[in-house]
Amino acid sequence: MYKKITLLGNIYQFHSLKEIMAKANEERSGDILAGISAENMKERMAAKTILADLPLSDFRNYPLLSPEEDEVSRVIEEGMDTEVYKKIKNWTVAELREYILDESHESNDLLTIGRGLTSEMIAAVAKLMSNLDLIQAASKIEVITHCNTEVGHKGVLAARAQPNHPSDNLLGMRASLYEALSYGAGDAVIGINPVIDTTNNIYGLLCETKEVMEQFAIPTQNCVLSHVTSQMRAIEKGAPADLIFQSLAGTQAGNESFGISVSMLEEATALIFEKGTAKGPNRWYFETGQGSELSANAHFDIDQVTLEARCYGLAKKFQPFLLNTVVGFIGPEYLYDSKQVTRAGLEDHFMGKMHGLPMGVDVCYTNHMKADQNDMENLSMLLATAGVNYVIGVPMADDCMLNYQSLSYHDIATLRSIFRLRPVAEFEKWMEKYGILEDGKLGLAAGDPTLFMNRA
Repeated sequence: MYKKITLLGNIYQFHSLKEIMAKANEERSGDILAGISAENMKERMAAKTILADLPLSDFRNYPLLSPEEDEVSRVIEEGMDTEVYKKIKNWTVAELREYILDESHESNDLLTIGRGLTSEMIAAVAKLMSNLDLIQAASKIEVITHCNTEVGHKGVLAARAQPNHPSDNLLGMRASLYEALSYGAGDAVIGINPVIDTTNNIYGLLCETKEVMEQFAIPTQNCVLSHVTSQMRAIEKGAPADLIFQSLAGTQAGNESFGISVSMLEEATALIFEKGTAKGPNRWYFETGQGSELSANAHFDIDQVTLEARCYGLAKKFQPFLLNTVVGFIGPEYLYDSKQVTRAGLEDHFMGKMHGLPMGVDVCYTNHMKADQNDMENLSMLLATAGVNYVIGVPMADDCMLNYQSLSYHDIATLRSIFRLRPVAEFEKWMEKYGILEDGKLGLAAGDPTLFMNRA
């Protein structure tokens, strides 16, 4: 594909769809590092102008990464609804944007259209949207999933409790978990990032979280976020796991750098359905984040927003209960500052929802990034208005094991209060039982972890 345009007296030439997509992207330090970004705002606008007029069919006719060469591309291609695609293939990217933002088109309309789009098409339309567009579009889409409980209903903001410990000490993990529960965090999942990726350690953490759930009759689900193979060994040993977890990349080579493949994910799916402890049909938890493919030199000169969308195309195959982008975790090499983190969080949330995924966001940043906690609180409020399914909380917003900054448990309670959002229904009743929630507001017992220590 060769495209040329004259803009403000300058001629801009693009030699491939891959180049158009990369240069139409909002400024991203990762794209600059990869040497594929627009040189200036004028070239970015030229690329966006060309992209807006491209028919959707071009994204299948000129694949950025051929299905013959890449299994993620094959999964995306095989997951398309060809009947829906046939009806819209002659639309331009600009016309797709107009359809999505039209107030008469609601959740089911957008989810139906999404089934006929490739991940690259969804990434393309995101590049033509402002931040407000991304919020408006995503806020219309409702994606409900079911593990032990249901997440995704409109008017609900769920939370993952992340009670990590720097040595995986079970009592230390419990103490952090008690604090999370006392603020109403944990209705999405109790999910721990382990330090020690061994079968016995994963087994112990899963047993400990399940014991807390059973002791206090907590309606939620548990998960340990180790490598999928470590979890599989622990589950084979009898560990009580409701969800199985894995990080994803947007290319086959990127996933190989994680030590996974589609066939391995299929094997894990069979295992969690055979030996997992959940009740519902959605038993996967995936995490993603812009830039991971570049870190592995597995990006093939594709921009990081498009690669992130391809992660969602892969995740869709496995019908996960939860998926979130860890939006600012990798660092300034890929998202330089709070402006880029904010944009990425809104892009990722919208693209995930357009794939029909139960999208959450870890609103976070690393300490060497040009961002601070106020920036994260701002992004969390934008995501709340966009209808994010869940966010993640850690003690004091400071993860002592992963050494990055996120939201605190109390931040999540504050978001619910400001936007009149509620916890998951069953979890809300549980909170009321313990006096953590009273008449829809934090009760007298809220924020006191000894509430559970005294009953242990």
